[in-house]
Amino acid sequence: MYIAVLFIGILAYDAWLGMWFQDASGVEHFGIGVGTIVLSINVVLLGGYTFGCHALRHIIGGRFKELTKHKAHKKAYECVSCLNKKHMLFAWMSLIWVGFTDLYVRLCSTGVWTDWRIF
Repeated sequence: MYIAVLFIGILAYDAWLGMWFQDASGVEHFGIGVGTIVLSINVVLLGGYTFGCHALRHIIGGRFKELTKHKAHKKAYECVSCLNKKHMLFAWMSLIWVGFTDLYVRLCSTGVWTDWRIF
């Protein structure tokens, strides 16, 4: 579980790097492209799947007999429980989107597709 959370962080950092473009002089500027959106959706879907996992739910609330005594843990448990309701949906959506993201990056890197910059 902890390794999965680490990968979400790595993918989020990768999406962040996708928001910076170099101009002809080599200066970086903030911008959004189609690839940025694709990578960001990938992070959101995988994050929803990971943070809605039964294992994380157990890690957050499993050792407390009464969650009402611990307000922060109760809120975290409620958040994970809310995501857990759509766990299977996140599983299928993230599975399909990871495949599309890999295809998109591959086709852009080989020059088959162009990563259109929105702004």
